Amino acid sequence: MIESLMYELSIWRCNADISQLAAEIHARQAPAAAALAEDRKRKNYSEFWSVIPPTDPFRLILSDIRDRLYRTREVLHACSADARACVRGALEADELAYSSKGEVLSALTRIYASLLETRDDSVANGRLLDVIRVAQTFGLHMVELDVRQESTRHADAVDAITTYLGIGSYKGWSEEQRLEFLVKELSGRRPLLPAEMEASATAEVRDVLDTMRMLGRLPRDSFGKYVISMAHTASDVLAVLLLQRECGVADPLPVSPLFETLDDLKHSMGAMETLLSNPWYAAHIEGEQECMIGYSDSGKDAGRMAAAWGLYEVQEQLTEVAKKHGVRLTLFHGRGGTVGRGGGPTHLAILSQPPGTIGGRLRVTIQGETCEQQFGEQEVCFRTLDLYTSAVLESSLDPAPAPDASFRAAMAQMAEASCEAYRAVVRGDPRFVDFFYAATPVNELGRMNIGSRPAKRRAAGSIDTLRAIPWIFAWTQTRFHLPVWLGIGEAFEQLISEGEKSGGDGGENEKFKLLQRMYREWPFFRVTLDMLEMVFAKADPRVSRFYVQGLVADPKLRAFSDELLAKFFATRQTLLRVMGHRDLLCDKDTQVLQQKLALRAPYVTPLNVLQVHCLKSLRALEAGGERDPR
Repeated sequence: MIESLMYELSIWRCNADISQLAAEIHARQAPAAAALAEDRKRKNYSEFWSVIPPTDPFRLILSDIRDRLYRTREVLHACSADARACVRGALEADELAYSSKGEVLSALTRIYASLLETRDDSVANGRLLDVIRVAQTFGLHMVELDVRQESTRHADAVDAITTYLGIGSYKGWSEEQRLEFLVKELSGRRPLLPAEMEASATAEVRDVLDTMRMLGRLPRDSFGKYVISMAHTASDVLAVLLLQRECGVADPLPVSPLFETLDDLKHSMGAMETLLSNPWYAAHIEGEQECMIGYSDSGKDAGRMAAAWGLYEVQEQLTEVAKKHGVRLTLFHGRGGTVGRGGGPTHLAILSQPPGTIGGRLRVTIQGETCEQQFGEQEVCFRTLDLYTSAVLESSLDPAPAPDASFRAAMAQMAEASCEAYRAVVRGDPRFVDFFYAATPVNELGRMNIGSRPAKRRAAGSIDTLRAIPWIFAWTQTRFHLPVWLGIGEAFEQLISEGEKSGGDGGENEKFKLLQRMYREWPFFRVTLDMLEMVFAKADPRVSRFYVQGLVADPKLRAFSDELLAKFFATRQTLLRVMGHRDLLCDKDTQVLQQKLALRAPYVTPLNVLQVHCLKSLRALEAGGERDPR
């Protein structure tokens, strides 16, 4: 792209800044003009081998950028041969190499400013502007990588240090003691990490420290944020900053705490209040903070409705805390592709966020299963970006009105009821775990090398240790989608029954009318129910029964399946009543989706049948039985 610009920018008019820069570059190149020309020919440049005179300032500057980019690539190639090489140090030690995209952008933006000053606007806003945008977006690193690790792993690492030093067990301290220790160390300059400690540390602790050291060896542009999964408290954030400093990260990565479970969402406001009111941390972040909120694990922990309301409230609370401390907050939405993991139509999902929580800034995850669907083709990619941009602008410039107090009260009550009903089955019923592992392919999915992470956070443990992705995918494979709807029917029925009692004989059910008004007037509630309706349309209880008949032998578990199916049908019927629909996807706006699902079903259902037979045969083999000859 730089070479193409050299052909285009033959203009001699420039401002004093460019004139001076060109003179400096020429003074450096001219003494070795012959050797430089030969070297450029060996590099297979297309043209402009000789030293360009200062009377052709833009080409002269661009020739220098081209040489330096080539040299940067050579240094990076050399570093790639050595896994322990300090890439940042190698780039900074080489006079010609670029160590950051800012150095490239500096020269290009100075050229741009000069062209505007000399009224060559059409040239400035042509290919040059494209190159500036590419350099800004991709830099020298192609894509920024976030680093992500669970909070308990950082606590283990700090605990290993404090225990080795004989100052106590970090994990045994209260949150106040942890904060006092971390702030004191971060405010001081003494080294804390003994070099000899790692010999006696566990493999998990060494892995955390090795990752931190890698952050210091690579250019800062290579990384985005440090995401702490399963974040609980303020000390989780400060521990990461301390570990970065102790491992030689000169420019530490900003830390983005990820609040995932329902309890963590409820406590996130207190954690961020503690952090932002701390003078050391407030000075460190310089008015910018990112918080990630997890849709997948919150849904797995509490059910879809309770998670959705918890996420709605936490966005409002975090925004208020940030405003109080004068911090610009970016909410990072950890959505998945499926509805059970927070997925859904992009435009509607953004517009249904709480008023005032976006403010022109939005960050979302695009999961592997939806990446190609949304960005795989140029026109589709443009449309996806159009949807994001228009929704963010609309939500920022014309936010939806805040919900009525009656809406909030009803939603809070239903969230609590749905959470209780969901956990009563998933955690309270002793039959559930056995049924889940028998009736779904979750174990087999966990053994396949198709995920970015292990299926479980720990090898042993209950459903709580299972990651949200295999949890959702296992139910999706059986076409039952249990995590999306379980508990919602009971929440609706509880509220409606209250209305029946208060209305008396023949009286109108005010609670039912309230639900219908919420669906008409509140974008958040409408999107939540529309997504639920879509999931019911995609579900097929006949296929779910087939999995149970083929894979579940225990009569008690089969009876449990019948109970779940009864809940499924009751929830679907109640949902249609609240929405005022006679059937699923009967609206004119959803007819296209209905046709797509009808076209897809004849192709997907045979795959379900084949999967049940394969699972049955595989499990028989593993149990020592004979393979079914069919």
